[in-house]
Amino acid sequence: MGRMSASPDQAFPAQTFYITTPIYYVTAAPSIGNAYTTVAADMIARWHRQRGDDTWFLTGTDEHGQKVLEAASEHGVSPQEWTDKLVNEEWEPVLSVLDVSNDDFIRTTEQRHTDRVRDFWQTLYDNGHVYEGTYEGPYCVACEEFKLPSELLEDPDGDDSVRLCPIHERPVEQLSESNYFFRLSGFADRLLDLYEQRPTFVQPESARNEVVAFVTQGLSDLSVTRSTFDWGIEVPWDESHVLYVWIDALLNYATAAGYGADPERFDRLWPAVHLVGKDILRFHAVIWPAMLMAAGVDVPRQVFAHGWLQVGGQKMSKSKATAIHPSEIVDTFGSDAYRYYFLRVIAFGSDGSFSWEHMKAVYTSELANGLGNLASRVAAMIGSYFDGVLPDPGEAGLAEATLAAELARTVAAADEAMDRLALHETLGAVESFVARVNGYLTEQEPWKVAKDDSGPSRARLGSILYAAAEALRGVAVLHSAAMPGTAAALWESLGAAEQLGALADQDVRSAGRWGQLPAGAAVTKPSALFPRLAEDA
Repeated sequence: MGRMSASPDQAFPAQTFYITTPIYYVTAAPSIGNAYTTVAADMIARWHRQRGDDTWFLTGTDEHGQKVLEAASEHGVSPQEWTDKLVNEEWEPVLSVLDVSNDDFIRTTEQRHTDRVRDFWQTLYDNGHVYEGTYEGPYCVACEEFKLPSELLEDPDGDDSVRLCPIHERPVEQLSESNYFFRLSGFADRLLDLYEQRPTFVQPESARNEVVAFVTQGLSDLSVTRSTFDWGIEVPWDESHVLYVWIDALLNYATAAGYGADPERFDRLWPAVHLVGKDILRFHAVIWPAMLMAAGVDVPRQVFAHGWLQVGGQKMSKSKATAIHPSEIVDTFGSDAYRYYFLRVIAFGSDGSFSWEHMKAVYTSELANGLGNLASRVAAMIGSYFDGVLPDPGEAGLAEATLAAELARTVAAADEAMDRLALHETLGAVESFVARVNGYLTEQEPWKVAKDDSGPSRARLGSILYAAAEALRGVAVLHSAAMPGTAAALWESLGAAEQLGALADQDVRSAGRWGQLPAGAAVTKPSALFPRLAEDA
């Protein structure tokens, strides 16, 4: 999706908004942990497009490094063959499964990336930010990260010669290599100034506190090359080395935006908002901005670290067989319900857990019996009492005025929560409004009002059903970022597409203006927005 044209009378100025997911490591198929970040970024991107912002959404794959080399070797293929297969068969197809609207997909093996990475590091080397030295210390292959001895866990079996990675709980390797180093230590004060001057640069607050504490302790220079294997981008001034995978991968956010190749485009899009898992927070909030400072490039707009997903009380992990492929859930509940569940029930920025039982309960209560039943009832009553033609609103009573005010408050609350990336609050506000509309119908009892054929009752019935349909119009706009398919089906059923234009062209911040759906619109009963689940789901 490209830039959405703003209407001439738009009340809000358009802005540029660039958002990224991490680029995912292609050692195996995607899990719901990876997909969580992706659907969150997609919801944010879609919301900004509906604000009229010049929005760009990037995702992709990280394809170099020791872990990829080992995975390819285990399967008897070259690293390039391994990454090509996984990207083509898993990582790109899952975007369609989840209805993701990314504008670009970058692979770190693409020449548009590798050439610019070499240029970037050559510049830092020429300017004295890189020097040759020897590194000796613990290294986690699963993290592709050099660890501090103080971070490591003791061996549960009591072997004093073994230390474990705190994230993967696997033994680390003791490495000794001749490498090149980035003078990270020289950027500690500038980083601390950044965190102080821009308090929301790292979010949520718990992540910011962690980063500030880490940098306050002092920074060591960072090994940025490897010389014991060759699956990586060759160091331009010494091709016996390859660039350390993270030092290569972080640059994807800039190279995809045109860094070094299209300055005009880069100036338009940069800086970006980065969504990351909290396990890779330091790379993005410490190393990455320091690299950019060294190159004289603006630091990102924000780094937002979400929590871990747990299954069965454990952090999701391929090694522990707790990873779940997104299609396993989508096949049962559908893409929109998948997206809604993870974005609604987990406070974005905190850890969360998944269970089939809980997802089924949320699907049934909030989606099938909540929004789905409401849309079906309203369309059915307009079909039965007004031959499928949206009635004139007539004279609004106190109940309708209250509902209109509630929609305006919901839009404002949802939009304000989005600015904080509190996605769960955005969806919570919409869910509360859906419950309020259901309550409005229960209170007004249009099925009883319809039994009286007198003029006043007929007018009152029209007012009630118009208000319910107009409320659903607002819901369709508000839900189009999280549940694009469902919102589009609801929009069509209300006759809004013909009367108001495409759902994608509706400014989300104007969704609370009451009375946009015109009387006379053709209202049709939609197919079940959230079909009944099979008994064994």
